[in-house]
Amino acid sequence: MRTLSPDQFQTRLFEILAKKHHWATPHFNGNHTTKEHLYIHYHQDYVVYLRDFSVLLARIIGKNPPWDIRRNLAKTIYEEETGGLSLGRPHQEQFLKMMSGLGFDRAGFRDVELIPSGRMYREWLDKVCQEDDWLIGAIVLTIFVEGTVHDREDVLSPRPSKTQAEIEDLVMKHPLVQYHGLSPQCMDFIRVQHMVKPENRQETYKMILHHTNDGREQQQVLARLEEALRLWLRYQDGLARACGLRQT
Repeated sequence: MRTLSPDQFQTRLFEILAKKHHWATPHFNGNHTTKEHLYIHYHQDYVVYLRDFSVLLARIIGKNPPWDIRRNLAKTIYEEETGGLSLGRPHQEQFLKMMSGLGFDRAGFRDVELIPSGRMYREWLDKVCQEDDWLIGAIVLTIFVEGTVHDREDVLSPRPSKTQAEIEDLVMKHPLVQYHGLSPQCMDFIRVQHMVKPENRQETYKMILHHTNDGREQQQVLARLEEALRLWLRYQDGLARACGLRQT
C-alpha cells in the first residue's frame, strides 16, 4: 500500500475537516433561533462530547502511547479539568455557567436523554477510544472532534494570538450576547476557546504526522475520520429535526 508523504497526508486530513459544516449551523448561530432550540442543542452537545471529553482522552493515555502523545493529551486534560492554563476554572463549569446565564437549570444537564443520532455518535466515540489502537483514538479526538473547517488556515497560515481586547470584542459580538441577552460575565467558556494559541494546532498536526508514516495506518486513519464525519453530520441532522428545522 502506497505511503503518502506528510504533506499529502496532511492535505487529506484538511479535506475531511473542510466538510465538517452543516446547513443548520447558521440557524443556531443566528438571530432567529429560539431558546427552545438552544436548549436542545446545548443539552445534547454537553452529553455527547463536552462533558466527558477528558475521559475519552484519558482512555487513549491508558493505552500507553509514546511520551509526546501522552504529554499533549495530559496537557489538554489538565486544562479541561482545571482551567489551569487559562482562566482557572474547569471547562465544564465554564459551560454550565454559560447555560445558567441563559436560564437553563444546571440540574437539567445531569440526566439528558440523547437523540438516536447523538447516542450513535457518542457510542462510536466510546468504541474508538476503548477498542481501537491509540493512534486512531488520538487522531479522532485531536484532529476531528477538536478540529474545524478552518484547520487548513489555522495550521498553514496561523494568525497571531488574540489580545484580550480582541477576545472581549468577539465575546460582545457572540450570538448569545447579541441575540439572547447573555451577560458577558457568563462567557468564559467562549473566552477560553479564543485564548488557544495558534501554534497549538500546528503542534497537534505535527505530532500526528510524525506517528502516521505507514501507508496502511494512513488509510485506516482516513477511513475512521470519514466515518466520524458521516456520524457527526447525521448527529447534526438529528439536532435539526429535533428542533423542527428543514433544509431549504
